[in-house]
Amino acid sequence: MSEQLLDSVKSKYGAVAESTLSNDHAGVKAVAEAFGYSADELTSIPAGANMGLSCGNPTATAHLRPGEVVVDLGSGGGLDVFLASKMVGPEGRAIGIDMTTAMIERSRENAQKGGYTNVQFFQSTIDQIPLPNASVDCVISNCVINLAPDKPAVFHEIARVLKPGGRVALSDIALKHDLPEAVAQSMAAYVGCIAGAIRIDDYRAGLLAAGFQHVEIVDSAADLNAYAKVENQAGCCSPGMVSGNSLQVIEDTCCTPASVEPSLHEELTTLLSQYDVNEAAASVKVYAIKPAAAQ
Repeated sequence: MSEQLLDSVKSKYGAVAESTLSNDHAGVKAVAEAFGYSADELTSIPAGANMGLSCGNPTATAHLRPGEVVVDLGSGGGLDVFLASKMVGPEGRAIGIDMTTAMIERSRENAQKGGYTNVQFFQSTIDQIPLPNASVDCVISNCVINLAPDKPAVFHEIARVLKPGGRVALSDIALKHDLPEAVAQSMAAYVGCIAGAIRIDDYRAGLLAAGFQHVEIVDSAADLNAYAKVENQAGCCSPGMVSGNSLQVIEDTCCTPASVEPSLHEELTTLLSQYDVNEAAASVKVYAIKPAAAQ
């Protein structure tokens, strides 16, 4: 990852972590519900753990059991870690990994406020997970692996830390076909989890190459335009498309240049007003098993 790209990702997600966005905001709650979280799940965790950054609900499909060790890659404010901690119970552990200092600080603060005793958060990139070999029962992640520039390294790290027979349950964004060049080269689209996504077939091939079996990737059919809910769809003009080409950019918009750097959600809202990303990208559920015999 170029230093410029790394700095941009850290800056945008750091700004979200330092913001007041939380489950107390209707738009943030609406995003989480659009991607599969129940109202009961969202009210059972600290409000500040949800900042409207999900693209699925991996804890709903991870089949976590009491006593297990689960790791969340790109844990953000701790949303999935806190849900997982309840599932694995006091004898288990829920561990979050995130590269952004402000996110780690926010998640640890949320853990303290919520009185969680079986959670830990570590600051690291997800291609260098700071955990021993074969120490984890399940790895989850929520809309983060698409941000990793070296996805094969991430897949191999996941395989390394998983115990034989361990499993993967990821929510992510993957591509059904190639993005338009303007989107693929957009920094905002990368930080917004679109431009860094890979083809579904490449995702499957990467997991198989890392030694996983029983790989399944399912299109959840969730509407990626849900991200605009955080800005209450008022961050720019109403979404509009060029007739006959739903992925063609609209050059002339009614937005006026902002005097300050736009937030991550503002950039996503603008992107979604210019392209129907659902045409090329999908929110996917990813499942895989590490073979029971050590590789």
